[in-house]
Amino acid sequence: MITERTYLKPATVKQAIDMAIANSSSFRFLAGGTDVLVNKFQGNELSDCLIDITEIAELKKVEASKTHVKIGALVRLDDLKKDKILANYFPTLIAVAHEVASPMLRKTATIGGNVLCENRCSFYNQSEWWREAVGYCLKCEGVLCIATGGKKSCFSKFVSDTAPVLISMGAMLELADVDGVKEVALESIYTGDGIAPRNLSKTALIQNIILPMANEWKSAFRKLRPREAVDFTSLTTAVSVDKSGNVRIVVGGVDPKPVLITGTTKDDKNELIKQAVKKARIVDNDVYSRGYRKEMITVFLNQCFEELA
Repeated sequence: MITERTYLKPATVKQAIDMAIANSSSFRFLAGGTDVLVNKFQGNELSDCLIDITEIAELKKVEASKTHVKIGALVRLDDLKKDKILANYFPTLIAVAHEVASPMLRKTATIGGNVLCENRCSFYNQSEWWREAVGYCLKCEGVLCIATGGKKSCFSKFVSDTAPVLISMGAMLELADVDGVKEVALESIYTGDGIAPRNLSKTALIQNIILPMANEWKSAFRKLRPREAVDFTSLTTAVSVDKSGNVRIVVGGVDPKPVLITGTTKDDKNELIKQAVKKARIVDNDVYSRGYRKEMITVFLNQCFEELA
């Protein structure tokens, strides 16, 4: 039996949202495709309609004012390094974007797609026949989390590399939806539920990522993965300090959502690190063991603080 598939290509944000409403029963927005299409091949993405937003010109700009920088959701990761304002004010964002995947993929992958990267787990991100053989997990309509043996919660890990750095610098999202445009804190869109990791409306579309310029953030990050290219993160840490001494610590790859700890430079950094370690819900769903990744949170965060010192 052949299932009918639909491919749509809007020219504006309004058209994209209208198409999403018309196909609300089963659709997916498509940008760089480096996450969505891989999941389709693995049978983890079953939407009947793909709405290709790559021709929406208004989402491909980087614009700056005296107070903030707006990065369009369709700006490719490789193109971030070409923007002089980002290079001057947010060099760590360019550095972490360079650590995503491989050079070829960065020429296709978008920053909006990276912050919406689907949660991953070594028991879920496999081929269809592998998942059927080992037994379906909670994330693919099974009855058991294979990683933990539990029946209630999915702990698939949050793997975006750019989001921890963006959150550490107080990033906001400009979201377009059926009821207009609004701004929300980037960290607020993540639920902590591995099955449904984001609380965005199905028809919501990221227009811009907004970074404040007045804070004058200084940032550092570290990433753990088996190879320096291609592999998704097993642990990403980011620490940012602004001109007023506010500290924001963000840890990814060890929980279904980014772990955020806030403080000031007057706080004991060791206590802040302990809070981050305690808050991370790490399970054995990665090539590295739970214990090793937990230890490396402390190592990486100390390295970040040393760099910023």
